[in-house]
Amino acid sequence: MQARECVEKGHKHRLVVSGSKGFKEKMKRIKSILHITDYSDFFRTYIRCIKEIEGIGQLRETEATIWLNMYLVENPVEGARFIVQKAHQMKDYLDGKQYYDKGEMAAVKKSIEFLKILESKRISEDLKQQCTDSLKQWTEEWIL
Repeated sequence: MQARECVEKGHKHRLVVSGSKGFKEKMKRIKSILHITDYSDFFRTYIRCIKEIEGIGQLRETEATIWLNMYLVENPVEGARFIVQKAHQMKDYLDGKQYYDKGEMAAVKKSIEFLKILESKRISEDLKQQCTDSLKQWTEEWIL
């Protein structure tokens, strides 16, 4: 069955996280942030696996996998934002839309929306501050 057909039928992946013990622990926190913001189902619709790597974080479209390094998961808010961005790129890929280059801008906008949703939730002051900092960074960069 084609991936697009699976999405249309409501299929959700059982997310596999592969990497070091520390990486998996940090991913648990990120997954809880996705759950708080009701992004878990959206994420599991488009992403099958998250794999720890030592290189640059990226979406592997043909595998429905996100490659992440430990640096990207250190800050759980920024890690969750990056994952949401890549899930939106995967959605655009399956929908036949441009998902790279200029298409990545749409995914960044969606990740900023995610940060605004997270900021509006009842979360710890630490997470709220990380969220505020990320929003400031991404909206300032967006304006430039």
